[in-house]
Amino acid sequence: MQKKVLITGAFGFVGSNLAAYLACQGYELWALDVGDTAKLLETSGDSRGVYERVFNWEQLEEIPWCEVGAVVHLAGKAHDTKSTSDPQSYFEVNVGLTKRVLEAFRERSAACAAFILFSSVKAVADSVAGVLTEEVEPQPQTAYGLSKLEAEGLLQPQSGCNKVGSQMRTYVLRPCMIHGPGNKGNLNLLYSAVSKGVPWPLGAFENERSFASIGNVCAVVEGLISGEVESGTYQVADDEALSTNELIRMIAESQGRRLRLWRMSPGAIAWMARVGDWLHLPLNSERLKKLTESYVVSNAKVKRALGWERMPVGAKEGMRQTLESFSR
Repeated sequence: MQKKVLITGAFGFVGSNLAAYLACQGYELWALDVGDTAKLLETSGDSRGVYERVFNWEQLEEIPWCEVGAVVHLAGKAHDTKSTSDPQSYFEVNVGLTKRVLEAFRERSAACAAFILFSSVKAVADSVAGVLTEEVEPQPQTAYGLSKLEAEGLLQPQSGCNKVGSQMRTYVLRPCMIHGPGNKGNLNLLYSAVSKGVPWPLGAFENERSFASIGNVCAVVEGLISGEVESGTYQVADDEALSTNELIRMIAESQGRRLRLWRMSPGAIAWMARVGDWLHLPLNSERLKKLTESYVVSNAKVKRALGWERMPVGAKEGMRQTLESFSR
């Protein structure tokens, strides 16, 4: 019997890529997202019918949950690097939506159903010394991280049987920065800057940073849905970390451009970022931190659980695929 998978936040970056991946694996896919269902299909370009059924949040109680074999809960409020969002809005969305869909699913879920919550490494730490593992005690410092951690807490008491006595598997995935076709964010800003011939002024900063290629993210989700992996919390990252300087080199190579790497004084750059805080410029203190800090994430636990020696997609291979997609 073909397993039905419902994806919330289905038409976003991760949801669209995940749906395409799971469809190729033979799953029947249902979508849950914000807005009118007809307009969702029209604006998403889902003309090939990747999703068999589409629901919006007003139709939550109409979903035949007893037919759903797995829920991948992606819907949520992303981290606002410009710090203009109301802190409470993170909790209303990230915690509120998780509670709604989890309660609806648990009421009528099928036997051995799986619930996969996408959280974030920011639910654990905003800065990392050494390598981040699942054993680190969470100490988030932002409303975004705190809301993600609170949403994770909704799953902890849920392991075991649902209300009709069926076993339900629950997973929390904490990915680091996910990238792939359709990605929007700091990678796009870097790519645009290099394409315009703008020199990279942060060459004096040395760092190592973990990324999560969308191919690896999709493979992990499919592994959890299809296997008998123990319920738990798992970080998702590529096997190798990349430095920002290395990333700039890869962007330049993808465009056939000469690398323009400047080693400006870190103190001067920090001052410019503080000015950006006041004037709401693209370079602000938080973005500077994201671009230059070391943030290395372990993926050992999820690989052990899935029986993998390595992630399916190498860090550089996945990054090259993402950069190539930007030029299309």
